[in-house]
Parts: sequence; structure tokens; C-alpha cells
Amino acid sequence: MVKNQNLIINGSGSYPGGSYDKISIRGEGTIISDVECSVFKIYGTSESLENVKADCLSVYGEAEIKGNIDSGEAHVLGTMSISGKVQIKQLKMRGMLDAGGRLTGEKADIKGSLSVQGDVEYDTFYSRGSFEIKGLLNAETIRIGLRYGCSSAEEIGGGKIIVKKKASLIPFVKEEGTLSAKVIEGDEIYLENTKAEVVRGNTVKIGPGCEIGLVEYSVDFSQSDGSTVKTKIKQKGSDTKW
Repeated sequence: MVKNQNLIINGSGSYPGGSYDKISIRGEGTIISDVECSVFKIYGTSESLENVKADCLSVYGEAEIKGNIDSGEAHVLGTMSISGKVQIKQLKMRGMLDAGGRLTGEKADIKGSLSVQGDVEYDTFYSRGSFEIKGLLNAETIRIGLRYGCSSAEEIGGGKIIVKKKASLIPFVKEEGTLSAKVIEGDEIYLENTKAEVVRGNTVKIGPGCEIGLVEYSVDFSQSDGSTVKTKIKQKGSDTKW
């Protein structure tokens, strides 16, 4: 990587890719080929026609990436859409992120709106916003705070899964957030305001506002008033790894 070369875009136009130290876009910039850099900051509007690799990516405006992205950390306060695969080790999102492929990394902290067409795989996944995941959401630790709207995933799997309703930050909004998934599997599970066809775990606690078809557990099960579980089955053995 060329450490002493920067790309600063204050106006508008198309620019070549390559290796840079810092890239800063305050106008409207299009990067036409693969780009690699230490720092990529977008205050205006950015379009990358190929792949992006950055140590640190910050989006305050609008970013569109036609290829894949590989970043050590990313801060999304604006909007970002990615057509290909997304690998971001440390993701902190307060805006909107739309990923056309798989999303992977180490830690995801979501307070905005996340849409992923493929799977999401992180070590830890925290959400206090909303998300739509067409594939599997998988993480060792999953904590979801439901403030508004309907969050959904095809399947959710992990070690510790905690889903709780949160008071809306918007005054006079009484609608509570919900979570829906076909299957939720984990070692330790606590759910609120959740609709699922199947929930499997060692310890399963169904809090208020849930509609569950089948619960399979091996150690302990409890259910709050105001929730429905059609069928519950205790499996033989204990501490099963689901």
C-alpha cells in the first residue's frame, strides 16, 4: 500500500482505484476499479464500481459499493449499500446498511436499519434497531432490543440469545417492536415479543408477548403469562449443543 498517497474528492467526477493511505469524499465521487486504503471517509456521495478494502471505513453520507467489501472496522451513520459479500470485523451502525450478500465479522452493534440478503455471522451481535435477514443469523452472543418495527431472520442460532422489548425513543409511539423467525436455536434462550415456529435450547424462557409453535428443551423451561406455546417437549440428556 502506498502510505503517502491520498485521494481527496471535494467536487464530482470519476477516479481510478489503486492503493491509498486516506480517501475522503465530500462531493460526488466514483471509483472505477478495486481500491485499498487505510482510511476511507465519505461525507458526500460515493460509488465504488468494484471491490473495497479498508482498515477503517466511515460513512456519514451515502455510499454504494458494487463489489465486495473487506474492512477492519466500519462506522455507518449515513446509508450504505453493498452488492457483494461484506466482511467487517467491527461494525458500528447508526444509519442504514443494505447488503446483497453475506455479512461476517467479529462484533456488530446495530442501532439503525439493517437488511441482508444472505447469512449474518458474528461472534457478538447487538441490535437496538431493526433488521431483515433473509438467511441465518448466527453468533455466540445475540442481544436484541426491540424498539420499533418488525425484525426478522429466516433462522437464528447462537450460544446465548436474549430478546427483550425496549421503550420507543419516539414520543407518543406506543407500537412495540417484534421479532419473527422460523427457527431459533441456542444453549440459553430468553424471548419477548417473538414469533417463531420452533425454539430449541438447553434453557428456554418464554417472556411476554410471544407466539411459539414448538419448544424443545433439555434442562429448563418457563413461560410467562400472555404468551402462547402450542407444544413443548423435554429432550433426554442435558447440556445438548444445538
